[in-house]
Amino acid sequence: MRAHGWDDLFMSVVSFCEQHGIDVPDMSSRYMMSTSRSCQQIFFITVEHYYHIDVFNDVIDCMFRELNDRFPEQTIELLILSSALDPRNSFKSFNIGHLCKLAEKFYPADFCLSDLKGLEIELRYFQNDMHRLPCFKDLTTLPQLCQQLVETTLAEIYHFLYRLIQLVLTLPVSTATTERAFSCMRMIKNRLRSTIADEFLADCMILHIEREFANSIDNEEIIEEFKISKPRMMGKTHYVPPD
Repeated sequence: MRAHGWDDLFMSVVSFCEQHGIDVPDMSSRYMMSTSRSCQQIFFITVEHYYHIDVFNDVIDCMFRELNDRFPEQTIELLILSSALDPRNSFKSFNIGHLCKLAEKFYPADFCLSDLKGLEIELRYFQNDMHRLPCFKDLTTLPQLCQQLVETTLAEIYHFLYRLIQLVLTLPVSTATTERAFSCMRMIKNRLRSTIADEFLADCMILHIEREFANSIDNEEIIEEFKISKPRMMGKTHYVPPD
């Protein structure tokens, strides 16, 4: 997109401007930061150069840096090896070597040496069954594959493979939960709430993260529950001197 995406983007912007009556600047004219003389550019830079190089390319470079920070080599390898379980297109991406490497490198606490050998044997049998058994046809997601193994009682036969699938399925859940927690923390504990206590912060985060469940709670029921509970002291307590 950095090398060939500018022309398509520019044509889309021009089309948008024409539809909404927005004037398109002369892209070959000189770009100036302001109309005052002190803000004019020393070097001759066209409007197209500014938007193409200083804006468009800078945004893509920033996205590159973010992606590289978010997906280091170890994470990319984990995603590539996990994709070998993808059941789409009749298990086109299925690879026994990748799955054995996935279990050995990323889940050493869950697969000992004997388990790895058993996993390899199961994968060879499963490679034959995936094309022979009708229950494995037309699967598109990994949860569907996991469900088919349970419904057809093949999870007990392929217990090493079933264990590996369960571990892989926890990846998006754990990652999404962590990302949601950090995003929630930044929204709740902001500059105006910098002194919020940890316990109260945790309670607020739970209500925000699980807001779909929290929204289903009836406020009237909470009010009634407080009414029937023991009475509480209102306001500040006053000091009573001893007799």
